[in-house]
Amino acid sequence: MGSRVAAALLRRGRDQASSLLMPRLPRNAPASAPTPRVGSTSSSPSCGGGGGSCLLPPRPGPAGAFCSAYRFGSFHAFRSLAPKTVFGQCTRRMSTTAVALNSAAANGAANSGLKLLVTKGPQAQKAVGIWLFGCAAWVFSLVILGGITRLTRSGLSMTDWKFTGEIPPITDDAWQLEFEKYKQSPEYKRVNKGMSLEDFKFIYWMEYAHRMWGRALGFVFAGPFAYFIAKGYVTRQLGLRLSALFALGGAQGLIGWWMVKSGLQEPTSEYVQPRVSPYRLATHLTSAFVIYCGILWTALSVVMPDPPTGSMSWVNGAAKIRKLAIPVSAVVGITTISGAFVAGNDAGHAYNSFPKMGDSWIPEDVFSMEPFIRNFFENTSTVQLNHRILATTTLLSVGGLWLAARKIDMHPAVKSLIGSTLGMAALQVTLGISTLLMYVPTSLGSAHQAGALTLLSLMILLTHTLRRPSPALLKSISSAVKST
Repeated sequence: MGSRVAAALLRRGRDQASSLLMPRLPRNAPASAPTPRVGSTSSSPSCGGGGGSCLLPPRPGPAGAFCSAYRFGSFHAFRSLAPKTVFGQCTRRMSTTAVALNSAAANGAANSGLKLLVTKGPQAQKAVGIWLFGCAAWVFSLVILGGITRLTRSGLSMTDWKFTGEIPPITDDAWQLEFEKYKQSPEYKRVNKGMSLEDFKFIYWMEYAHRMWGRALGFVFAGPFAYFIAKGYVTRQLGLRLSALFALGGAQGLIGWWMVKSGLQEPTSEYVQPRVSPYRLATHLTSAFVIYCGILWTALSVVMPDPPTGSMSWVNGAAKIRKLAIPVSAVVGITTISGAFVAGNDAGHAYNSFPKMGDSWIPEDVFSMEPFIRNFFENTSTVQLNHRILATTTLLSVGGLWLAARKIDMHPAVKSLIGSTLGMAALQVTLGISTLLMYVPTSLGSAHQAGALTLLSLMILLTHTLRRPSPALLKSISSAVKST
């Protein structure tokens, strides 16, 4: 699914970039053959030579004229974001009443208003897009690996940290030395006392893999970034954005060690198990989400400079839904961060019942801490109740967005994306309840974390798709309406 999304977006970006490089026709140039209307029954090579509705734009003519259906290019790329079972029915119902634009006018509008983040043509755009989507997938896998490391209680197995990394133990003596270091930690003394060397090796390798996978991402990001800058592919705007993301990625390693260090300190009470600070865990996870969202948004902007459009009615409909999608995205983000506090307080191991929390709807000790604000971040009962309320709010918000989209005239593919988001939200709530009822097994816990990031990804894609088109594209659509 991920590779299909990336391929579709890259194809669309390449076509748009190619159109920008084509020369304008002079005013006194001979008129080219009339452009067939979308949905006409004319035979052409781009339609496969048959009759019936054809949504593919015609190929350039011998006089240098090219496809005038610039505003439909977004639709063709976007409808391939998912299998035909998801978007197929919607795309077949797409209205065919709009009139294609004059090719010279459309190209002039595009050249005057569309801003690309990558220069040097479609091949450069494709290369940068593949790299950024690959980095986003790498961060996604890194977040999931971090969740598994936490769920297997492996995060405190390495009691020191070096910025440049270190070679793992190879000899028996080296392993024994690392094991002796771990035996001095509070976690070994209170939780894992009597652990065998083989069990220690497992949790050590989990933490080591998580650290090295993060360092490898730095090389995967920095190497191609430097190459693309040297080749002149990256604009100033894109360069500044990626530099900020790279700096945040470097700081993420320091944040991770800052988090782990809090778990190596003696707990304040002998009855409390050693664990990392929930505030530091939430900071570490939120930083990872910011990096992921930043890379994904930038990748989408590289390969899809303009959102999919088709008519002014669809543009206006997207503007209405955008006003709802932005606050819904904020709710999804807040719910995701609240999950970090659930993990940091081990709140998933308490009140393993649903919908009630034990024998009551609201536990009696939800506001037992002083000062009052601490309850929302450190009180196990309040943290879990808060996450339940936010998860329910998220599902209802996405459901409301879906109902609103049904009543608004807008791009069919965007409606299908909203439907997919609603399905993912329902699945995520189901995963959360299942994880709670089964006392947080590693498989369900990691799946729940992956589901949160997937839902966030869909909201990013939706918000990016609903953004306002460029002035050139709006002008071309208005011209088409006037010519009918």
